[in-house]
Amino acid sequence: MTTVLTLKGTKKLLNAWAFYDWANSVYSLVISSAIFPIFYGALFRVEEIEKITVFGGEISRAPLISYVTSAAFIFIAIVTPLISGIADYLGNKRVFLKFFCYLGAASCIGLYWFSLENIYFGLICYFFGLVGFWVSFAINNSYLPDIAYPEQQDGISAKGFSLGYIGSVILLLFNLAMVMKPDIFGITDSGGEVAEIKAMKYSFVTVGIWWILFSQYTFMHLPKGYKREGERKNIVLNGFRELKSVWNQLGSELKLKRYLTAFFVYSMAVQTIMLIATYFGEEEINWGGDSERTTGLIVSILIIQVIAIGGAMLTAKASKRFGNINTLIVVNIFWVLLCVYAYFLQTPTDFYIAAGLVGIVMGGIQALSRSTYSKFLPETTDTTSFFSFYDVAEKIGIVIGTLMYGAVAQLTGSMRNSTIFLGVFFLIGAFLLLKVEKKK
Repeated sequence: MTTVLTLKGTKKLLNAWAFYDWANSVYSLVISSAIFPIFYGALFRVEEIEKITVFGGEISRAPLISYVTSAAFIFIAIVTPLISGIADYLGNKRVFLKFFCYLGAASCIGLYWFSLENIYFGLICYFFGLVGFWVSFAINNSYLPDIAYPEQQDGISAKGFSLGYIGSVILLLFNLAMVMKPDIFGITDSGGEVAEIKAMKYSFVTVGIWWILFSQYTFMHLPKGYKREGERKNIVLNGFRELKSVWNQLGSELKLKRYLTAFFVYSMAVQTIMLIATYFGEEEINWGGDSERTTGLIVSILIIQVIAIGGAMLTAKASKRFGNINTLIVVNIFWVLLCVYAYFLQTPTDFYIAAGLVGIVMGGIQALSRSTYSKFLPETTDTTSFFSFYDVAEKIGIVIGTLMYGAVAQLTGSMRNSTIFLGVFFLIGAFLLLKVEKKK
């Protein structure tokens, strides 16, 4: 059987790895960022209610979905090292990549039945959609040092994000057409449900099908994974032991430790912005009406995606000329200025401009962060554990970031104040990056 070593660095393998971003990024765009937040808010507006009785008490719609999201990321932070330990010792992380891919895709299809009457089933599908996306994404990330040499990693990481942006934009445009002109697709009002809501449900199904269909190319070419030799006892807990081992190794890997600290801080802000941007735009921007709100939010997200395609590649080129750390410092400062600008947003035009600026650095900071981490790793075949550590740090940051964002918004009475709060994280991140050794 072909091994990782014989395949490493080949064009076919690199493209197959990057193509998983094409397959799964439709989830992060259509479900996390665009259609689902609008659909979720529309369900409550149609019923003319703000609260729902769930888990034995009444709760408002925004805190409900926020709490489910936080719970999902706590679960992800726990399950990722579990999977890491099992995959390393059995040498079959491709099997786990498939499982969580299919779990996420099936959950997206299940969102078709999301309703206030079936709120528990809907929330379960939303929960496992998040789990499937983020755990499979973490496993795919762990392949990067296995399939690409250090000098290839910036470019192929950026290519993956760019492919993801292109693919997700294509599907979102199709979904947008369904939502705005449902009659063209034969979608009409029926059963007390308006056509636009029904079209949004169909869009969730298209995400699941797209994800399953296009991931097959990745599964066809990615290697099964390294089989780690050693004792096979307690393999379920080995992932946590490996996290501890990675933590211990950081003591002698000062550059990697400093980079991870900086990444934890600024990634907390990046991921929080990705999760709350649509909710911020829905609440804080003066759209004028429900139709304008739906169209405006989706157009804004499209602007981010289209510009991010070039942004990721531009950042990769900048890293070649100026170095990864220097580029990340500049990107973080750019984010600080964006957060200050977001505080003053009022009109749809303001929001569109902000979306364009976000697009320049959104994909770039994610792609470059991933490849920089991969470059800083010590010589090891235990890449799954190191990337498990990376992803657990990211997910804990998301939980902290979203909770702190919500707390600031609640205490001050405005989501705008939270944007300044996030800007502080980027500023701290830039400062911590200055402490990382810049020379290879």
